[in-house]
Amino acid sequence: MRPIAKVEPLTTARALRGPFDYRLPPELLDSVGVGSVLLVPFARRKVLGVVTALAETSDLPDDKLAEPIRALDAGVPPRLVELGLWVAEQYCSTPARGLSLVTPPGTGTGAGARVQGVRTELVARISADGLHALTDSTTKLNDRQRRALEALLSSGEEGVATADAERLTGADTAALRRLERRGLVSLEPRERRRAPVHESVGALVSRPELTSAQRNALSEISTALAHGHGELLLHGVTGSGKTEVYLGAAESALAAGRGVIVMVPEIALTPQVVTRFSARFGERVAVLHSQLSAGERHDEWLRLSRGQADICVGPRSAVFAPIERLGLLIVDEEHDASYKQEGDPRYDAREVAEQRARLEGALLLSGSATPRAESWSRYRRLTLPERVDGRPLPAVELLDMNGVAGALHPQTSAALARVAADGEKAIVLLNRRGWSNFVSCRDCGHTWICPNCDVTLVLHMARGVVSCHHCGHRERVPDLCPECESSDVARHGVGTERLQNDLEQALGGVTQILRLDADTAAREGVTGVLAAFETADSGVLIGTQMVAKGHDFPDVTLGVVLDADSTLRFPDFRAEERTFALVAQLAGRSGRGPRGGRVLVQTTAPEARPLRFAERHDAAGFVQEELTRRQAFGYPPFSHIVKLQTASPEYAAAMAAAEKLAEAIGTPADGRVLGPTPLFKRKGLERFQLEVKAVDREAVVGSVREAIELVARGAAARGVKFSVDVDPQ
Repeated sequence: MRPIAKVEPLTTARALRGPFDYRLPPELLDSVGVGSVLLVPFARRKVLGVVTALAETSDLPDDKLAEPIRALDAGVPPRLVELGLWVAEQYCSTPARGLSLVTPPGTGTGAGARVQGVRTELVARISADGLHALTDSTTKLNDRQRRALEALLSSGEEGVATADAERLTGADTAALRRLERRGLVSLEPRERRRAPVHESVGALVSRPELTSAQRNALSEISTALAHGHGELLLHGVTGSGKTEVYLGAAESALAAGRGVIVMVPEIALTPQVVTRFSARFGERVAVLHSQLSAGERHDEWLRLSRGQADICVGPRSAVFAPIERLGLLIVDEEHDASYKQEGDPRYDAREVAEQRARLEGALLLSGSATPRAESWSRYRRLTLPERVDGRPLPAVELLDMNGVAGALHPQTSAALARVAADGEKAIVLLNRRGWSNFVSCRDCGHTWICPNCDVTLVLHMARGVVSCHHCGHRERVPDLCPECESSDVARHGVGTERLQNDLEQALGGVTQILRLDADTAAREGVTGVLAAFETADSGVLIGTQMVAKGHDFPDVTLGVVLDADSTLRFPDFRAEERTFALVAQLAGRSGRGPRGGRVLVQTTAPEARPLRFAERHDAAGFVQEELTRRQAFGYPPFSHIVKLQTASPEYAAAMAAAEKLAEAIGTPADGRVLGPTPLFKRKGLERFQLEVKAVDREAVVGSVREAIELVARGAAARGVKFSVDVDPQ
């Protein structure tokens, strides 16, 4: 009996349950193992699959087993196979979807899937006979051939890629082929790396002198690295030099022959971190994120899997980087909700990093100025209590907006004018993009609503449209009301686009006004906006929460938060934690240079608890009180929540599937089920939601997984989409 490969086909079907057995042909016996990616016949199709185990026998007779068509060159490290299956189980997804997270970039699902290939180029080198020909008068060479050989001689042992041959040697590929046939040159294929290009942002000129707190933290990190698996929380105030501690920790891991993963919450932060790690470690750093081309992602993944790079920097997907001897996982700005994946499987990269550290015997180092309650309660803490230069944190002033007309408090307007007049810089946070929140008719009250979602359309003046931020639907900016044909159309609220326009009118002749939100990031690139702000002599950077995340600009003297209490209005038990973190993080962007800084926080709730703690820069006090509150109400980390949604074009179908789920789950022994309740229509789909709350995570996740598998196979599931979110953010 030949060995059996147990293969999970990379398909999207939730009802499909593998693995499936395939008999290995003789030519694959020595090359296929756990993690191999195979092209296999499956239900009259050809699909890619991942080998999850090898076995000697199968439940099916040998003559009933199909054989793989071929094995792909790229495979998955066995520990990442284990991690992918763990993600599928913990987040109530399918094995195929979990494994798709760890396969090489470009590995698709379904029929015709393939892996992105290696790019090669031909390299020309002069041979010994070619060297002899240059000095031997009897060898016949025309002037063009002689120039080509001389150019190849001067190019050294690396040779010349044929793509550059015509420019450097005066000979095209056909001419070089003729020289090859005469034995005067050799032409050999060589891999050509598609290297990402990153603009430098926030580069450090030299290695700074460490503070005593940084040295103490690094000493404890080095000790923890020597002991293998562990979990540490680096709590440092903004500007305390957490990145330098990360760099030192990475040096210790590399010195021990171990690899490093550095995770950042968003791509917006990647260029700055890449700049600092590349300046310290050079080509040992690889970058993985979704804005790279497919070829760039493939080549960076390949460098990591081959050990040509042993540091990976990137957002949440970097946790799956194929580093064999992983010793250190760094989770920067660990408080950020962007570490939660939106699509299935809805994994939390912070939890996945914790699990991978266990599997690899590695150290998990999480860092933030505003740590989550979950991390604070579970990890051993290291503290950086002061800024590296000894400068004080900026003074924070809460401005009461009750009774104030317009988007800016008079003190805010005066402070921005002063920054512009003095040639300084300011960052203004308004967590709402567009020109206005919505538009309506003043005569009849008609409001422009998305036809696919039960939400209002947001006005984007520069693009001349009102658009939906959920499904992307857009319409031309209305001139007349479709109900009463009135031309009196009102614009409500202020977004970043309008604020930029207002400040350009007020200050544009004095200083540069820049904007960073999803609209400008798509058009100009995050790095481009940040680089322009960094190099400007003075300026104001307006943006959504992107502007509050970890940027280090020493010449910013003013930070402004508009509508600071807006997040407190969300029906979310994390609302206060989010509000505190957003304000405290934006405050941390100010006053890092010799001119110092200040922060103005506009709010209609100046007595709100998170704002008062942010005013004092008291993260420890806030999180301790937050833990007390959560324990009293039984919220995480003292319980676990699983959110389930059903979606269908038909209201009745979505409701029936949700009711079936509630019935299948029953009542948890240590918790309860809330719902099902209807949600607003989104992308043309009617939606219902259930929430399950319990203390025992393994038990509640198991119950939900069984219920989903049961209902997804039933008649009530026809045309219904299911989503599961474990510990939603």
